[in-house]
Formats: sequence, structure tokens, C-alpha cells
Amino acid sequence: MDESGGRGQPRSGNDESAERHAGAPARATDPTPADEQSTDGGRFTPEKHDDAPAAGPTPTPPAGPDGPEDDSAADQDSGAAEGDRPSLRKPGPTDDSATGRNAGAAPSPDPGAPDPPPQPSTPDSNSRTEPAAPGTGDRPLAHSADGKGPAPQRPEPRGGLLMGRPFGVPVYVAPSWFLVAALITWVFGGQLERVLPELGAARYLVSLFFAVAFYASVLVHELAHTVAALRFKLPVRRIQLQFFGGVSEIEKEAETPGREFVLAFVGPLLSLVLAGVFYLAMQTVDPGTVPGVLLAGLMISNLIVAAFNLLPGLPLDGGRMLRAVVWKITGRPMTGTVAAAWVGRALAVSVLIGLPLLTQSGALGSDAVDNVGMDTVLDALLAAILAAIIWTGAGNSLRMARLREHLPELRARALTRRAVPVETHTPLSEALRRANTAGARALVVVDADGKPLSLVREAAIVGVPEHRRPWVAVSGLAQDLTDGMRVSAELSGEELLDALRATPATEYLVVEETGEIYGVLSAADVERAFVKAMARPS
Repeated sequence: MDESGGRGQPRSGNDESAERHAGAPARATDPTPADEQSTDGGRFTPEKHDDAPAAGPTPTPPAGPDGPEDDSAADQDSGAAEGDRPSLRKPGPTDDSATGRNAGAAPSPDPGAPDPPPQPSTPDSNSRTEPAAPGTGDRPLAHSADGKGPAPQRPEPRGGLLMGRPFGVPVYVAPSWFLVAALITWVFGGQLERVLPELGAARYLVSLFFAVAFYASVLVHELAHTVAALRFKLPVRRIQLQFFGGVSEIEKEAETPGREFVLAFVGPLLSLVLAGVFYLAMQTVDPGTVPGVLLAGLMISNLIVAAFNLLPGLPLDGGRMLRAVVWKITGRPMTGTVAAAWVGRALAVSVLIGLPLLTQSGALGSDAVDNVGMDTVLDALLAAILAAIIWTGAGNSLRMARLREHLPELRARALTRRAVPVETHTPLSEALRRANTAGARALVVVDADGKPLSLVREAAIVGVPEHRRPWVAVSGLAQDLTDGMRVSAELSGEELLDALRATPATEYLVVEETGEIYGVLSAADVERAFVKAMARPS
């Protein structure tokens, strides 16, 4: 969080003036003018510090019921219990060895000076959910390329067993689904024993089929959200079937309240359509048969899914619809989020208190029970789980809304460090001297024509003792530039985060639209700015 960690430590939130950054690429012998000195006298002597790891993670808005995940939005139906809060990816290991493809021989010392010791290698631096069937219970970033090739792309998110890619979107079944499937099989099997006692042990096979068919209905519900999102050109990261339902992770927020309303409404609408289809199919079979019982169970389950998700509170679909309405009336999406989130919290309290009372009173179709038995305990547990999911999802929606409000504050131009261009064979000590003279805090390795080749890694500099720096060439501490490591100085907000996540690295070369060097952007600076922005109230 600290913007200045003391003498020589990196700082973020710098002045946006272009004067303080490197202009057109210059030869190593022409240091950048010292038009701005840092508060510590411009000394560029990086030190290890705790608040900004060497391999600074890129902040990633994670999946949430009402916002981006990592800049992505998880379109949730009944509030996933996890993965919705805004979070920052933890740094992964980085390769900070001092050797690389651009390594060159260090210059010879002055005549008469003692022979230099062998040049060492710097050691590596530290491197939407649906409710389950009735009666059941419940969802390395900073990688530094080593100079051997381009940095890897962000791996596709996983979430269990891959089942297919409808519409190009991967569908995963989480391990927790198997627990719920077993629970549904056991509960529905008990009901079948009373309705169809002649089935015997085969009732559990029928129950398992019901569990699979129910989650297939949930998948159709999620596919409705996915198709709508793709229709609005909103990328969908994945669909996951998990504990207490499913989730569609949509990476962008709807641009208008009308699209937000449609995107939320299509899920419950498809569940209602499925309930109607199962009802019509019931008319063609005998109610006292296995098909009749299965169709009736699927019809009732889809009605419950639709009704539950139409409740007007975040993170449910009904909450997103309420948010869209308030957004349309007020013109402010944040106002809609606040209103729908607080309605969601009130809904959570109502579920926690009201569901056990309704069950005990017999209002849900069963006989009233005066004594406290196992069924009462299970009803209370189910109510607590649902209430916790709704309450947590509502809170996460508020946090994700605040994140979206503050994302525009992340601007590459404001976070970029001034850089000094140095040639390949320049000793590290000389490069640092030039940086200190110019008040710069980053080094860009250029060729004889001033074309940028690589970036000197701050973490690698830390690993070189001061007495060794005259014998270490800057190219040995640099990371080769790839196309993804060149970012525009005009990037900000989600666009900036997208660019950094596409090519994970510790430093990036920031360039003007003309191609001139503007400076160097550290992922650690982006991390600190992200945390600081999120800490400010809306």
C-alpha cells in the first residue's frame, strides 16, 4: 500500500507529466535529463521490501455475482459462496537469474586494477448458483520470462471435470457436485420408497438419474445466461456446475440497464419453460410410474429454481433485475447495486428465520411438527446455508461495484516509472549512476540505434551485491521484450489489467502512440495502486 518504501524503494502514483519519463529512445551515452528528482535524491538502489514482492502480481477482479472476475463478472443465480470477492492474485515464482540471451561480456577494468572476479549468476529472487432439489443441502501469475522466448499466455481457467464446450464456452463439473448428487440420490430415493415401493434398491438408480437430469436443467438455465451474454458481445469465461447449483462467469458488465435486465431474466425464464415442458410431458404418462414421478419431480424442481432466482435481491437474478430497474431510474449503476444488495441482505435474514418457521407450521405442505427432530435440524441447516450464500453474495456485489468505480483510476501513464536507456554492455554500476543522475527508477536496454531490446529487472538488481555491479552487464539482468510487454501509455482500468494479464511479467515497456518510450510500468506498482483504490470509500 505504501507508495514510498523508503530510500530507493519503488513508488507508484507518480506525476503524469511526460517530462519526467523517457522521450524518444536515446543512446546509452545520452542520459535522460534530470528534470525531476525523487524525494530520496533520485537514488536508484532497489532494495527488497515486503509490501511489493519482486514478481508483483497483477490485480484481478475475480468472479462475482454482479461484477468482473479479475475484471470478469460471474453471473450468479443464487450467490456462489466463494470466488466472488475482489481479490488480488498471489505472486507466483519468477525466474530472476542474472543470465539471459542478451548477456554480454563485462567491460575490462582500467589497466593496473586487480583482475575482476568471475562474473557470477545472480541467484533467483524470492521469487450463479441454483438451489438444489427440495429437501437437499447446498460452488503463477507474475511469471517472468527468462529471455528464452515470449511470456506464456494466461492459462484457461479450470474448475473440475471438463464436460464440453457448448457455444465455445467450457463447462466444468466441480468435485462438490458429486457430493450434492449423492445427497439428492439419497433424499429422492427415500421419497421413491414411499411412492413406488416395488422398485426396491433400483430406486437409487432412478434417483441418480433424477439428480443428473436436474443438473442438466441447471445447465440449460446457465446456457440461457451464456447465450444472452454472447449476443451482447460479453465474453463468458466458463460455466461450472457445483455445490448448490451452477455459475456462469461473464467477464464484462452489461453496458445498459436494459441489457442487464435481459441478461438476468433469461435464466429464470428458461427454467419456467422447462417446467412447462415437463408438465406437458406428464400428461402423456401414468402418474404412478417411474416416468411420471421423474417428470413431476423435474417440473417442481425447475419451478423452485425459477421462483427462488426471481426473488428481488442480489446475488439472485431477481436482484440483478431490481438493480437494472433502479439503474434505469437513477441513471447510476452503483445506486442500483446498493439498493439490490441491501434487499438481498434482508432476504437472507428472512430465509434464515422464515424457512424453518414455515416448515414447522406446515405451510409448505407437510404436517405441523411440535417436537424438535432431525428434520427440524436439517431445515434449519438448509436455511442457514441459503442465508449465508445470499448475504455473502450481496456483500460481494457491493465490493465488486466499488471495484468497477475505482478501476478507471488505474492509468498506465500515472503509474509508469521514468526510465533511462542503456546499451547492452553497460555495467550495472554505470547504468545505476545514470538513472540516479536523471532521477529515473527503471532501465531499458537498447541497441546501437536506440531500439529497446529488454528491460532490466528490479528483482535481479537486488540480487547483485554493490561490489559486483561494475562487473555485471545490464543485459545479464534483463528480460527480453515481447509484443505483449509493450503497453500503451493511454491504457487504463480494465483495458490495462487485460493487457497485463495477457502477458504476465514483472515489468512492462510503456510507449506513446508514436512508438516513443514513455517509461517502465512495474506490476508491483499496479498492485499497490489497486489495493489503495479499493481501500477508498465509494
